Amino acid sequence: MKKAVVLVSGGMDSAVVIAMAREQGFAVYALSVNYGQRHTSELQAAARVATQQGAAAHKTVQIDLRSIGGSALTDEIDVPLDATPAAGEIPVTYVPARNTIMLSVALGWAEVVGASDLFCGVNAVDYSGYPDCRPAFIDAFERLANLATKAGVEGAGIRVHAPLQHLSKADIAREGVRLGVDFADTVSCYLADDDGRACGHCDACRLRAEGFAAAGLADPTRYV
Repeated sequence: MKKAVVLVSGGMDSAVVIAMAREQGFAVYALSVNYGQRHTSELQAAARVATQQGAAAHKTVQIDLRSIGGSALTDEIDVPLDATPAAGEIPVTYVPARNTIMLSVALGWAEVVGASDLFCGVNAVDYSGYPDCRPAFIDAFERLANLATKAGVEGAGIRVHAPLQHLSKADIAREGVRLGVDFADTVSCYLADDDGRACGHCDACRLRAEGFAAAGLADPTRYV
C-alpha cells in the first residue's frame, strides 16, 4: 500500500485531508507539530482525528516557535476578535515560516518511512491571508523537496498534495460529510480552552462557522 505523510493540526481542514488521502488508497502517516501554540487542545483533537480516520501511525514532534515569537499564536500579542483583516494585510495570527517548517519535518519523515507523497490542508480561498497557503508556495516547496532529498534525487520523486487549495470552507464541510468526518472531534479555534471549546470570535471560528452555514449544515463546534 502506498504511503503518505499527512500534516494534521486537529482542525476541520486537515481532518478532511486525511479522509481524502485514505480514499485515494494511501496508508496515512499522520504528523502533528507542537510548535508552542497557545493551547494544546488542537493536538488532542489531532490524535482523535488520526484514530478516527484509521491512520497507520500518528507522530507529534516538538518545535519551539515560541522562542522566536512574532505571532499572536506564539507570542504575547492579542488574538484579534470579531475583526476581519484589511485586504492585502497579513494578520498577526500568521506564524512566521510555520508551513515551511512543518512541511520540511513531514518531508524528513516521509523519507524515513518510504513515502513519496505529502498532504497538507492549506487553502487559498477562505483563509486568513497567510502567504504560505498560496498555490505558488506549494509548487515551490515541491520543487525544493525534489532537489533537497535523496528520495527526490534517487527515488520516485516527492509530490506535495494540497487538495483543499481551491475549495471554499463550505465545499470543505460538504466533502468532510461525504467522507464521514466527525467535525465535532476537531478544534479550529485560536483561543480554545483546555476542553477544546471554541471562543466563537476569532478569525478561525468565524471562517469555520460561515463554512457550515454556507453549506447548509449544522455547526457541530462546541463553544464556550
